[in-house]
Amino acid sequence: MWDGLVSVAKETYTASLGEGVVPRPLMMPLVRGELVGLIWVRPLKVGQDALAGIAELANIAAAARADEVVLAWETHDVATACELPIVGPAPCLNMVLAARDGHVLHQFPYSEQLLSRSPEGWGSVAPDWRPAPAPQPGGELVPPIQAAVNFSFTPIELDHPDPFGVTVVLMEEDGYRISLTEAFAR
Repeated sequence: MWDGLVSVAKETYTASLGEGVVPRPLMMPLVRGELVGLIWVRPLKVGQDALAGIAELANIAAAARADEVVLAWETHDVATACELPIVGPAPCLNMVLAARDGHVLHQFPYSEQLLSRSPEGWGSVAPDWRPAPAPQPGGELVPPIQAAVNFSFTPIELDHPDPFGVTVVLMEEDGYRISLTEAFAR
C-alpha cells in the first residue's frame, strides 16, 4: 500500500509542477488498511490561516476513525505559507506515515528542471527525483503537520447520525477538495 501512495503523491507532484503549480498539502487516511480517500487543503492565506487549514486536514481522519494517516507536503511551500523556517531538504516532497503510536517521515528531494515559462513569468517544471534519505522514525515534523497527525487520532464527537458524512460536507463547503474511495463515498 505504501509504495502505491508514494507513487500517487509523486505523480500528482509531477503533473502539478508541470502545470506550474505546487500541490497543496494532502492527507490520505486509512481504516483497517483501506484508503478512505484523498483530502487536499483548502486555499490558504499566509500565516495563522495556513497553520489552521493544514491542521484541519485531520478532521476527515478523525471522523473516519482512521488507524493510520499519510500526509504529503512540499518543504518550501508549507514553510512559506505558515511563515516558518525551512527545515530539511528543499525542494522536497515530504510524506509521513502515522499511527497512534508514532510516525515515520519519508523525504523525496528533487531538483526542478524548467520546462517552459509563461509570459507572466510562471515556470513549468519537472521534478528530477534525487536519492531519498533513509526513513526517519519519529522524524521532526513542522508544527501544522504535527498538529494534523495528532488531531487525526482524536475522535470527533458530533451529535449527528453520520459524523463522517457531515464532516465531509462541512469541509467541502470550507474549500477542501475531497475525493473519497468507493468504499467511503456517500
